[in-house]
Amino acid sequence: MTGPLLNSASYGRYIYSRGSHLVLSSRQQQQKHLTEPIEQVAMVRAMQATMRLCCCLSGVLLLSFLVPSALAEERFYEFVVKEAVVKRLCQTNKIITVNGQFPGPTIKVNNGDTLVIRAVNMAQYNVTLHWHGLRQLRNGWADGPEFVTQCPIRPGSSYTYRYTIEAQEGTLWWHAHSSWLRATVHGALIIHPKRGLPYPFPKPAQEFPVLLAEWWRRDPISVIRQSMITGAPPNISDTILINGQPGDFLPCSSQETSIIPVVAGETYLLRIMNAAMNSELFVSLAGHKMTVVAADAVYTKPFATNVVLVGPGQTTDVLVTANAAPGRYYLGARVYASAQGVPFDNTTATAIFQYKNAPGCAETGGPNGAQGRPRSSGHPGRAGPAPMLPYLPMNNDTNTATIFSNSIRSPGPVKVPGPVTQEVFTTIGFGLFNCRPGPFCQGPNNTRFGASMNNVSFQLPSTVSLLQAHYHHIPGVFTEDFPAFPPVIFDFTSQNIPRALWQPVKGTRLYRVKFGAVVQIVFQDTGIFAAEEHPMHIHGYHFYVLATGFGNYNPRRDQAKFNMVDPPSRNTIGVPVGGWAVVRFVADNPGVWLVHCHIDAHLTGGLAMALVVEDGKTKLESTVPPPLDLPICGL
Repeated sequence: MTGPLLNSASYGRYIYSRGSHLVLSSRQQQQKHLTEPIEQVAMVRAMQATMRLCCCLSGVLLLSFLVPSALAEERFYEFVVKEAVVKRLCQTNKIITVNGQFPGPTIKVNNGDTLVIRAVNMAQYNVTLHWHGLRQLRNGWADGPEFVTQCPIRPGSSYTYRYTIEAQEGTLWWHAHSSWLRATVHGALIIHPKRGLPYPFPKPAQEFPVLLAEWWRRDPISVIRQSMITGAPPNISDTILINGQPGDFLPCSSQETSIIPVVAGETYLLRIMNAAMNSELFVSLAGHKMTVVAADAVYTKPFATNVVLVGPGQTTDVLVTANAAPGRYYLGARVYASAQGVPFDNTTATAIFQYKNAPGCAETGGPNGAQGRPRSSGHPGRAGPAPMLPYLPMNNDTNTATIFSNSIRSPGPVKVPGPVTQEVFTTIGFGLFNCRPGPFCQGPNNTRFGASMNNVSFQLPSTVSLLQAHYHHIPGVFTEDFPAFPPVIFDFTSQNIPRALWQPVKGTRLYRVKFGAVVQIVFQDTGIFAAEEHPMHIHGYHFYVLATGFGNYNPRRDQAKFNMVDPPSRNTIGVPVGGWAVVRFVADNPGVWLVHCHIDAHLTGGLAMALVVEDGKTKLESTVPPPLDLPICGL
């Protein structure tokens, strides 16, 4: 472990006792304003000691209710979705951005704040925005997935997303949730603790976002449209990016490599986010240990590592102490390619961890560019010796991926919900649709590439969103017969699955969940076409990851492996290649919530479903009414 961190036991106790700190610290901050009226009461009733004590207790009690709302703020942003011109890999491209920035603006808020984000669509495509990992309690209208919780924002139109951050802090991110626009429409969403509260670890000297992404020389919308026409899998990206730049090892890129300036002896917080469309990524920093302290905006038991694995949609916070010899060190990212025989982006993106005043290094001119992104600042910071190379695992190093993922734990004991009242066992994987050979049938062996959950390849509606149909009781939009178990039981992870099981069925089939139910989902990978690790994301929820493993899940054998003490809480879980994962949560958030693989090539192919969580018995357990400016679907 690097830096002056808390040990695991004290760290866990600190997090689970933080609720009392708000009243104490806020009471001290506002003591001047509160003592005067209390003293006046004491003077008037000097002989009534009991009443004076009651007044003091009442003041503290009142303060405990008033302080959170008094400290929370409403923050307004305007996100204009529009075209911009950028140059990468020696080529000028027109891309879709927010406010002309790539990556997009960084949102910084505190736990308890309300965000009001007016999205104005000045691009040529329909668009929606999703705030990945935010629970959006009772407010699915602000969640964002196209045709799931809203109709798209049409060109020339706008929609205002309004939501409150409730009991969440850490690193999340936002992105477009329409077609493949999120390739360039994405940015960081940083949630700091409530005002006056510290981190549950020593305050870092500075924080830096490390936003990972993929880049195509072609328009990403053209890439996916070609795939949807031909039936073949989409083309792989041309490079990986760190903070919008490929780094020193790609053509025409070294002068723009992202630089993270540090001071010897200081500790820094790196907020790592994987916004890549289709790639899980290994991340490593040369010459330094990283200490993981949070994942998916939930604090974790700290552990030191040389390598971080982040799947699409996931985030990981690490502390790094600048305790190496002053110099320049590469931060590198490369693909973890779990599927055998499947093409992948084989580039390595780099940023530079650069010590200030190191021998032979020029000053960088400042730690951050616009919106809090590390910058190279006009290139004087480029001067200096060649950076040290990091250790990065081989692209197919499943052992390293597994060790890292299994190291993530909650910081202390948690109360795992139970007993289970609704259980879903779902296969996740690929499928191939039979078709007549020709230009529209260019998938493997003259088929069309697809994907499914429990053999259902998910189809979105086009006339109304699923949440609107559910809320307004509109018939004919979806059915509620998503199978809770695979329709056919077979050797799921075999490499010789009969071809008769390769073709899924298309449908908009949802699964109904009672409010308050304890839901357990088993995600089971299959060997159809190719086994692969799938980062599964559940909108509107965080869940406990009880166990993961390889092969076919066997409840009699594998329930003994459940971590019922300190399982991690995630919003996106990497289901191991040729394996399974078991997650559990309480259905306390009514609405329609998408469950899908966060590899967009798989999502487009149909690897998704949705949960319909019923309203509870009271107004505070029910979906709020839709906003007046909710977009309507075009004809």
